[in-house]
Parts: sequence; C-alpha cells; structure tokens
Amino acid sequence: MECTINWMPGTGMGFVAETGSGHFITMDGAPDGGGRNLAPRPMETVLAGTGGCTAYDVVLILKRGRHDVRGCQVRLTSERAPADPKVFTKIHMHFVVSGRGVPASAVERAVALSHERYCSASIMLGKTAEITTSFELLEA
Repeated sequence: MECTINWMPGTGMGFVAETGSGHFITMDGAPDGGGRNLAPRPMETVLAGTGGCTAYDVVLILKRGRHDVRGCQVRLTSERAPADPKVFTKIHMHFVVSGRGVPASAVERAVALSHERYCSASIMLGKTAEITTSFELLEA
C-alpha cells in the first residue's frame, strides 16, 4: 500500500494525499495551528478510516452470513492524550445496523469479529487506545 502527501503552501497547512489506488484526500489544520479549517484534520481522517474499516467488516460478515442487512452506520467518539504525541486513548464505536430479520446475535458477532480479528485499523489503534463497542439493531 502506498500514499503520497503533498503540502499546499498557499493554503497555510493544507495537504493533499494521493492514495496508491489513485484517490485524493485533502486535510487541513486548525486556524490556531496555521490552517484554514478547509478540510478534516489528519487525525480525523485516521478516525474516519478506522470507522470505514470496521463498518466494511461488519457489513461483509453479515452479508456472508446471508443476513438481509440494509444499512450500517458507525458513530465514533474519541479522546486523545493531552500532551504530544496526542495519541488516541479512548475510542467508542456505536454501530447502528438495519435490516430485515437480522438477529442481534449476528450483529454482536460481526462487531466482535471486526474488533478482535479483522479491522487492521482498530486493532492497530488498540495498542494505545481503549476501544469499546456498542450496537443497536433496527428493523428495515
């Protein structure tokens, strides 16, 4: 996997990342750090990527189990260390899964499998952060 980050000097603290698959992500800093608040902070993109990674797992696991999953949302909240390096110290992931006839036990299992075995991002962040999960299941 590859990624190239380019600073855009004219923006203050704006950066553009080009991923190995040819996609672009913009990032910016807060005004108090020289940024202009034009894009997510780099650490926000880490949190968002982690949410995307685990949501992907949960949907894939449910689909492979032949469950009629119709929606999956993950709401992440986090806390960071007060001093540099400001690593994540706590992350909570709340899953809202909707579908037809999906058993709660299947959602619980999918979330656990992602958290404990498949989601590289959350497993990596779990080295510095306490990661907790919860879920709700909606009939769609």
